[in-house]
Amino acid sequence: MATTNGSAPTNHFDILVIGAGFAGVGAAIKLEENGYDDFAVLEKADRLGGTWRDNTYPGCSCDVPSSVYSFSFAPNPDWSRAFAEQPEIQDYLERTADEYGVTRRIHFGAEVLDARWQPEDTRWHVTTSRGSYSARVLIAGAGPLHEPNMPNLPGIASFKGTAFHSARWDHDHDLTNERIAVIGTGSSAIQFVPMIQPEAKQLYLYQRTAPWVIPKFDREIKPAERNLYRRFPRVQKALRNALYHTLELVQFAQRKPHVMQRIQKVAALHLKRQVKDPGLRRVLTPNFTLGCKRLLLSNTYYPALQQPNAELVPHAVTEIREHSVVSADGVEREVDTIIFGTGFHVSDPPIAARVYDASGRSVADAWAGSPRGYLGTSVAGYPNFFLLIGPNVGNGHSSAIVLIEAQLRYILGALDAMRERGAAAVEVRREVQDAYNERVQAALAGTVWNAGGCQSYYLDRNGTNSTIYPWSTIDLRRRTSRFDPAEYVLREAAAEPVAA
Repeated sequence: MATTNGSAPTNHFDILVIGAGFAGVGAAIKLEENGYDDFAVLEKADRLGGTWRDNTYPGCSCDVPSSVYSFSFAPNPDWSRAFAEQPEIQDYLERTADEYGVTRRIHFGAEVLDARWQPEDTRWHVTTSRGSYSARVLIAGAGPLHEPNMPNLPGIASFKGTAFHSARWDHDHDLTNERIAVIGTGSSAIQFVPMIQPEAKQLYLYQRTAPWVIPKFDREIKPAERNLYRRFPRVQKALRNALYHTLELVQFAQRKPHVMQRIQKVAALHLKRQVKDPGLRRVLTPNFTLGCKRLLLSNTYYPALQQPNAELVPHAVTEIREHSVVSADGVEREVDTIIFGTGFHVSDPPIAARVYDASGRSVADAWAGSPRGYLGTSVAGYPNFFLLIGPNVGNGHSSAIVLIEAQLRYILGALDAMRERGAAAVEVRREVQDAYNERVQAALAGTVWNAGGCQSYYLDRNGTNSTIYPWSTIDLRRRTSRFDPAEYVLREAAAEPVAA
């Protein structure tokens, strides 16, 4: 429904979802299933897919098993590999959106520029690149792996060659016979370096911190196995459950750094088997405990670095010049192309700077560099606003889709409570949020993420771990299985609390 305010029409909905990746598509499906029909999904691009639409670099694939990386209600029997690659994941998400009839709900080319809570009409007023919207409820599914993190290096603007981030891969640029500098050694670089190394005249990999790399037990899934999953879905469901609970064991280990140090021997053996040169092996050996950073899986990364045209530079980049890159040891190397594998704005998501409370204070300002929420889903001071993969709900071992589904159940519980009680607004009590965050930070204190000896993207600019959920996803699913109205303030349109 649209009304006109002056010359600009406003599109009114009961619920608006921001982003059409796994979170947004999942939200749309579950809203429809539960009888919430008046909603739209706002997507800034011209295609759904989120991070899987944006990350098209060579070798891009999932780092958790395919069977776990899908909606539980929409299993895919046709994965071609144990660890699905980007085109298949993108196809799965688009196909699932079509099959569940929610693609029609997506407003493409509608980037959210500004969303403000108006207590007068208990609605969110949203400005987008496609026009104005309003909604009673706002669900942000923009995701943490969304906005590329470009380093602020001296001279970066002066570079005369080609430069791009791995999440904005320049497919029109031919890397054949070029001198390539790769900056960053995270999960993306681990995947694309082996793919581009054979093309390069010379590849320089700038490594500020050596990552732990463990074997990737990938394999082709044969047609007979796929046919088995199609004919007997319970077989694939059993595999999914087995893999899910196996991955949960990793999370239990990550709470105890001394346990991870034992498991670390597997990664050390992998390094020893693949890198025979003791000097190279020494600079490739991390100085932190396995699991402190995201677990990286590859069978081809170490071999690629030992090819004649590859050089590992075990130093950070200090300067970029017109035709070269300078590392911390003062050595200047001439290059034609720079590829940044420097990750994303995880602990400072851009959407937080675009959502404002009634006083005009953005979520980012309220957080002051350290995101906080309740169950990673609600934020005190922001009524009728929900986050998917919000603060301290992430993990370093399993599928984000497990988290998304758990949060969606919780959000639907909140919407049901509002409907049942005739409430126009719901907001988590600040004391509930504060007490919860105290427990979260206390639980994180001795874990490998905080005490593993590394500086990871799990830590925000204040040094607080505002990314990881310190307990198992089994625990998160339990906590989010029931919405408790007593933890929230429910208000009528006239701003009077509704009795709990």
